[in-house]
Amino acid sequence: MTQDADYYFNEEGLMVFTEAYHRKRGYCCKNGCKHCPWKYGKKKNDNNDSELTKEN
Repeated sequence: MTQDADYYFNEEGLMVFTEAYHRKRGYCCKNGCKHCPWKYGKKKNDNNDSELTKEN
């Protein structure tokens, strides 16, 4: 793993994986990661903000 390309540290000092890292890994871990390319756990844009996606 390479810092900046695969991950970075946020303001709280936590490691955050990038979208590029997730794509290299090749699957969704279903933890609602901030940069998930599969959008797992992201809010849908269908006027129902309380419903989360559970795709892939």
